[in-house]
Amino acid sequence: MEFCPKCKCFLIEDPKRKVLVCRKCKFEKPAKGSGSQRFVEVISKPKSELIVKDSDNPKDATLPSTRAECKKCGNMEAYYWMIQTRSADEPSTRFYRCTKCGMTWREYE
Repeated sequence: MEFCPKCKCFLIEDPKRKVLVCRKCKFEKPAKGSGSQRFVEVISKPKSELIVKDSDNPKDATLPSTRAECKKCGNMEAYYWMIQTRSADEPSTRFYRCTKCGMTWREYE
């Protein structure tokens, strides 16, 4: 992972032009290597839902999975992620998404 020398933000690879670009100040430099960087775009929705879109895979395969029962279809595997939805002294909210039907739910500690 490389950082912009001007503003210290992440440099994002533009595979079509084979350059690394800073989203903030538009600094560019030639890309080196095999282009093995992958980026996941997080799109915010209302607080109860989060959509994660992987640029290489339309499914949520980049998220870790765990054993959790889906109330909709009974599947016993779900992707999960954690977000701080309340104040900093409160525990994070854990979100789950069923690997089979895509239903999303959350748990509080």
